[in-house]
Amino acid sequence: MTATPSKTMAALWMAGWLTLMLVMAVAGRETTRELNVFEIMEVRSVIGFTLLLPIIYRAGGFKAVATKRLPQHLARNGVHYFAQLGWFYALTLIGIGQVVAIEFTMPIWTALLAATFLSERMTVWKIAAIALGIVGVVMIVRPATGEINPGQLIALGAAIGFSISMILAKSLTRTESALSILFWMIVVQMVVGLLPTFYVWTWPSTTLWGWLFVIGVCGTFSHYCLASALRYADATIVVPMDFLRVPLTATVGWLLYSERLDAWTVLGATLILCGNLLNLKPTAPVPARAQ
Repeated sequence: MTATPSKTMAALWMAGWLTLMLVMAVAGRETTRELNVFEIMEVRSVIGFTLLLPIIYRAGGFKAVATKRLPQHLARNGVHYFAQLGWFYALTLIGIGQVVAIEFTMPIWTALLAATFLSERMTVWKIAAIALGIVGVVMIVRPATGEINPGQLIALGAAIGFSISMILAKSLTRTESALSILFWMIVVQMVVGLLPTFYVWTWPSTTLWGWLFVIGVCGTFSHYCLASALRYADATIVVPMDFLRVPLTATVGWLLYSERLDAWTVLGATLILCGNLLNLKPTAPVPARAQ
């Protein structure tokens, strides 16, 4: 199900991913004030499944999401479920900006895994994009002491899980549609989280139902955008585009939660933007051999 490579199309799909993930981060922070993360994840999956049904119907029914790679879907979505669980839980322990910033150690693991298991080529521009992005993230986080918060470790574990999920998703795009990848993600996570949710269930207030619906919409269609982006470009191109989420989240934190936005944050955001611009640089064509 691969498409004609296009960095422009990948960037457009990633813009949708970025927007939806920013909204979901805010909704996640609001809901974790009162609800257990298992409950949030399960309601998100149920809402996502409901939203997906009309799309599946228009695509020709459940035959449109039939797969011969169920073990790969199970592996990918099992890893992603626990990574997402850790991400939501980290929001209860540390600030929203720090959670997202730590998440961006993910491209390090993704680049290594993609080069190892997907045989993706590591160009100088890709390496430079990742390096600038990581430096920018460090400038934004600026750990001032040697203390390690459990939330930071959980966020780091989630980042590693997301990188594994990303590689497995990229592998799936070679034979599966974005709709199929999204469908199996929702179904697997809905089944995995069912029993824990029953155990911790508390009935949400009307306001929280609103936030949960936002999480369901954003969580569902953000991954459709990501799967679509991966159809147009390598994971080592797509992932560094996501670095932009760090300065954007910092801005949201400043506007909504009065989190500071200082010169270091601006400088880090600039480096991240430069890295993305390098990453979008066209690859030089390989010279044809003389006949």
